[in-house]
Amino acid sequence: MTNIQQRVVAAVIRDGDRFLLCQRPAHKRHGGLWEFPGGKCEAGESDEQAITRELAEELGVEVLAVGDVLFSASDPDSPFVIAFLPVDISGKPLCIEHAALAWVSRHGMTAYELAPSDARFVNFLGLDE
Repeated sequence: MTNIQQRVVAAVIRDGDRFLLCQRPAHKRHGGLWEFPGGKCEAGESDEQAITRELAEELGVEVLAVGDVLFSASDPDSPFVIAFLPVDISGKPLCIEHAALAWVSRHGMTAYELAPSDARFVNFLGLDE
């Protein structure tokens, strides 16, 4: 069995001291859990191209800037490796593909049931700032 990894990009979008979290649709892997928005990179796509496409499709927003990878994690029991990147957007995020959207403070994230890799990223961020 080959162990092919699939790169996934996750957008860390901030509005002041709040972060955008999105609830995954019930029918998808980790359905009902909360995540930072994003998706799979297609063949030949850069992180910036993938995040720009995914956020346009999922949230109806325009990407203004994409920073360097903050954190990367393998999603348990899957081929996905998720790269978390800071992203600046233009436009108000719309709930196009997710079950719900929320702007959440770093401390408030503990009240949300996060997908495994997203929880690892939040732990990486720390709650002591």
